[in-house]
Amino acid sequence: MKILRWELKSYRGAILGLILVCVALVVHEIFGANGYLALRRQKQQYQELQQQIQALQEQNQKLQKQVQGLKSDPHAIEKMARDQMHLARPGEIIYTLPDKDKPEAPASSAKDAPPQK
Repeated sequence: MKILRWELKSYRGAILGLILVCVALVVHEIFGANGYLALRRQKQQYQELQQQIQALQEQNQKLQKQVQGLKSDPHAIEKMARDQMHLARPGEIIYTLPDKDKPEAPASSAKDAPPQK
C-alpha cells in the first residue's frame, strides 16, 4: 500500500513537472525574442517598409520624367524657369502672392499692449 502511494505521488509529480514544462514552452513560443508577437511586429514593419519603397519608386519615376522633360522639352525648361526663378518675358509683370501654408502674424491685441499712463 505504501509503495502504491509513493508511485502515485511520483506519477503526479512527473505529470505536474511535464505540465509546467509545457506551459513554459508555450509562453516562450508566444512572448520570446523570436516568438509569435515578435514575428507579428516584424511582419508589420516589413509591410510598412514595402509601402515606403513603393512610394519612393513612384516619386523616383516622376522625377525621372521631369528630368527627361527638362533635358529635351523647351516648354518644360521655360515653365521651370518661370516658376522657380521668377523669370519673365519682356513686358510681363510678375505678381508674387504669399504662401497659403504660412500663417500670418497675429495682430497685437489690447491685452498685449503695454498699459498707458
